[in-house]
Amino acid sequence: MSDTRLTFKEMCAQFDVTPRTLRYYEYIELLSPEKEGRNRFYTPREVARMTLIMRGRRFGFSLEEIRQWLEIYQKEGTAPQLRTWLDMADRQLVALRTQAKELEQTITDLEKLRAEAAALLPPDS
Repeated sequence: MSDTRLTFKEMCAQFDVTPRTLRYYEYIELLSPEKEGRNRFYTPREVARMTLIMRGRRFGFSLEEIRQWLEIYQKEGTAPQLRTWLDMADRQLVALRTQAKELEQTITDLEKLRAEAAALLPPDS
């Protein structure tokens, strides 16, 4: 990763987030950009953190879970963070598999009801 800093606007564009989202992540201490006057600059460290945040959100983790997980690295290092990640991933995989089964059942039920409703319609003339 280069030593290039991103501006606030560049950071929003790179991660396709709104300014409000980026400010909120800063407010809840997920990100700590460098500040020069009223300008914010995001270092490679912050870009890496944002990548992890976005990935965590995609996998369904809460912002608080992500914040705590990122904090482990700062306080305890890589190995404890990885162990925590494995536990988090295992729990989330169970939850996602449960959701997938429920969604599949919902789709099956909807398809059945649709077919029943379609069968009630008179044929088109």
